[in-house]
Amino acid sequence: MDVPAHNPLKPLPPTFRELFTPKLVTLLREGYRARDFTADAFAGLTVAIVALPLAMAIAVASGLSPEKGLYTAIIGGFLISALGGSRFQIGGPAGAFIVLIAAIVERHGYDGLVLATAMAGLMMTAAGFLRLGTYVKYIPLPVTIGFTAGIAVIILASQLKELLGLDMTKEPSALAPKLAAIWDALGTINPAALAVSIGSVAIIVGLRRFRPRWPGMLIAVTGTAAFVAAVGLDVATIGSRFGDVPRTLPLPSLPEFDLAKVRAVFPDALAIALLGAIESLLSAVVADGMSGRKHRSNCELVAQGVANVASVTFGGMCATGTIARTATNVRAGAISPVSGMLHAVYLLLFLLVAAPLAAYVPLASLGGVLVVVAWNMAEKEEFAGLLRASWGDATVLMVTFLLTIFEDLTIAIAVGVTLGAFLFMHRMAENVEVATGSHLVAEDEADATGAERTGYEPAQYGSDVVVYRISGAFFFAATASVHSALDRIGERPRVFILDFSDVPLVDSTAAKSLEGFARKLERAGTHVYFAAARRSVRRTLARAGLRPPLVAYTPSVIEALKMAQVESAPRSAP
Repeated sequence: MDVPAHNPLKPLPPTFRELFTPKLVTLLREGYRARDFTADAFAGLTVAIVALPLAMAIAVASGLSPEKGLYTAIIGGFLISALGGSRFQIGGPAGAFIVLIAAIVERHGYDGLVLATAMAGLMMTAAGFLRLGTYVKYIPLPVTIGFTAGIAVIILASQLKELLGLDMTKEPSALAPKLAAIWDALGTINPAALAVSIGSVAIIVGLRRFRPRWPGMLIAVTGTAAFVAAVGLDVATIGSRFGDVPRTLPLPSLPEFDLAKVRAVFPDALAIALLGAIESLLSAVVADGMSGRKHRSNCELVAQGVANVASVTFGGMCATGTIARTATNVRAGAISPVSGMLHAVYLLLFLLVAAPLAAYVPLASLGGVLVVVAWNMAEKEEFAGLLRASWGDATVLMVTFLLTIFEDLTIAIAVGVTLGAFLFMHRMAENVEVATGSHLVAEDEADATGAERTGYEPAQYGSDVVVYRISGAFFFAATASVHSALDRIGERPRVFILDFSDVPLVDSTAAKSLEGFARKLERAGTHVYFAAARRSVRRTLARAGLRPPLVAYTPSVIEALKMAQVESAPRSAP
């Protein structure tokens, strides 16, 4: 019997307006009070204090000048909060992008990075409107942990030059050549730079342990900058390498490009879009877990796309949601996206008023900041736990981790997701069972009146009636094993009943294999019944050609057995 078109127990799908209304608009509709603004202003200031040294450090580590990190945190951070689908998301430059950006700049220059990021922004916006944000959650945890740990290792390796104060004319971006070049340059270690980097790490770690509410990274950067300037240590600073930091935002502009350039940076744009989507939605999930709220993933993707295009238009770099700064925002008592917007305003005020002071920041100190960031990114407990979990999870984890380090981030994610999907299908296929025997006919339950009824037994319908039950998702990976079990039927029975009551889904490959089996039974004169198939399963089977008179559908095995009895009645007549 067909199911009604509208099930009142099933919620209606969300409308376009519900999916893509920014959380800022939702909060303003609910009512925004003065005390809410006060809480957001304090939280935004707290996050800005954390973001200031990180934005410059990430830009420098990516092979760019420090102001590009500030531009990204200001423009990208403001738009991600204003247009996004999370109440607490903080956007800006992220450590996860360091490896990718450095490689793009090395191959295509800054103009290539701008083009790739703008293309990635358009991709993320399109993905959001196509409602693909929901599918990011299907990326397996071992893949996420693997590439994050790999990025942490590469970030640490990328900072060895600054931590040790090495004199290197050119530093390769690939890990193995980079380590070889660093090894050759170990004779140029600068003891003063090493002392500054160790001091920065010690200040951050010490404050995190004994004064966790204090802005350890900002204190480390400003403290070491003041010490270096006062003592006159011979260490590289932002000013000595990059010159003064501009005190204004640049005018919007995009570089000239042609089709050949678009083709050249397309793989990089795809990698930026994929990594940006993963990072931002993971950050939003973390904020949900801390606050009890729920984000709109597709709206968040659209905001990320717009923010990335705007960020590079104003001289910035890739922007995404940042887990650590978002968590800081929640812990600081943020109420709405206004806190993220104010964090960008505070950074703009710093740029306008105090940008020249950034020239005194030692690069070794920024390297120390990124060492701590890399250590926190590695998620060591999760990594060790997955290694102990199962051979499948450990394999996906290590393959993703090693490919991230030695090959390419995009390849690592693609291979990790594919390998994880194959392992999932293998596990699902192992759980598909085919059974036969009298136990397949369940005991009859009492009617609502309480009257006792006896259960049906297949024996009363004759030995030439065969009942099989498939349990589990019947899809292409399980087709071979199910087909093998069905082929073990000896003499072709008069009636064959296949119970689908425990089958949640059937794909086209599995349905087509059943169609071939049913036709084989039809040629042998066997009547085929499919019992208890849910509507979606029955639709897939019908599309594969499994329709009457080839097969008959019944609501239950009991009904199929009754029909089998009717079929046998004429044969027993004198």
